[in-house]
Amino acid sequence: MKSIRSRLLVSLLSVVALVAVLIGVATYRNVLRETEALFDYHLRQMALSLRDQSSISSDESAALSEEQFDFVVQIWAVDGSSVYFSRGQTHLAPRAVLGFSDVDVDGTSWRVFSAAARDRVIQVAQPHKIRKQLAVDAALRSVLPLLALVPLLAAAVWWLVGRSLQPLQRLAADVGRRDADSLPHIAAADAPAEVAPLVASLNALLDRLRAAFDTQRAFVADAAHELRSPLTALKLQLQAVKRATSEGVRRDALDALGAGIDRATHLVEQLLTLARNDPAAGTASFTAVDLAETVRLAVADVVPIAVARGVTIELNAEPRLTVRGDAAALRIVARNLADNAVRYSPAGARVDVQVGASPDGNFIQVDDAGPGIPAAERERVFDRFYRREAGGESGSGLGLAIVKTIAEQHGARVALADSPLGGLRASVRFAA
Repeated sequence: MKSIRSRLLVSLLSVVALVAVLIGVATYRNVLRETEALFDYHLRQMALSLRDQSSISSDESAALSEEQFDFVVQIWAVDGSSVYFSRGQTHLAPRAVLGFSDVDVDGTSWRVFSAAARDRVIQVAQPHKIRKQLAVDAALRSVLPLLALVPLLAAAVWWLVGRSLQPLQRLAADVGRRDADSLPHIAAADAPAEVAPLVASLNALLDRLRAAFDTQRAFVADAAHELRSPLTALKLQLQAVKRATSEGVRRDALDALGAGIDRATHLVEQLLTLARNDPAAGTASFTAVDLAETVRLAVADVVPIAVARGVTIELNAEPRLTVRGDAAALRIVARNLADNAVRYSPAGARVDVQVGASPDGNFIQVDDAGPGIPAAERERVFDRFYRREAGGESGSGLGLAIVKTIAEQHGARVALADSPLGGLRASVRFAA
């Protein structure tokens, strides 16, 4: 791919060359035309000056007869007799056409001007060959300075293009000095107006990268901290299995080890889900999603847990409600909300899941009969790894964080409120 510098140089130098050629041709033709007019003016003035003289002196006759003198002068009397010939060896037409005319004599083309006086006719002629040669010489002398100026213009264009592109080169060098550990803004004070939008976009990109790196570092640190406890517990439970002195004790230890593995597996799955669903991720792959069907599948995933805990889960979904998004991610949102509602509801309680539409947009709403969340803590529960000791349930503290992350990726809002069932109402509302 050609660089901007190459394209500019080729374009500008081509324009300079084309303009130089056009100006040169125009100048050449204009000088030729003006020189021809000037030569005609000289012919006319010479003839008119001789018309007013009664005779030609010997000095004038000698000057007019010189070989270096380009003009031929002939004078006739009114009766047709020859009065004067400047060159006896040159014979022009014995009859003159008054004014300007072109004649051929013995293969030579002449430009002739004839003027009539009271008693005579004056004819002054000049060879076309000499006129053309003088005109061409004058035209070339006019064009040569322009031709000499073209290389200077080309050099000036070369220098100006290089100097104009220096801000881009400095910008590239400035960006190249940055790495993941150092992402300061690019200085925009000295940037040209044409480069300022690029600098602003790069600074915005650097802000997003800095935020993404900070989030990643915080996530890794939190994940490492949260994984330490379950892994330590698994190690202790494994040691308990090895130290078991009876089959019953070993069975209990194995059950505890299996439960610990399940909790660790759930935590890792939640971490991977959270890592995959970045709110800054692109939405180009989003498609129209049947919201009711997606929530139905999510509720079906939670039904076995609800049955095991003696909780009734009811789904009320309006058909043909669609949103633009990722079906798998939205299924995770609905499943996490329903799973939380089932786990924190007492045995015999009911969980209501609703999918509907409102003037503000489509929504998913889950009501439970659990202990709920105090209003003062409803913002904190969306933080990663934040857990409330409620209902005797243990978790990873990532469920609602995942819900909020995926909702933000889809341009939706998550809200928590009191439920008519006595517990918590969690809703996800999509933009209209």
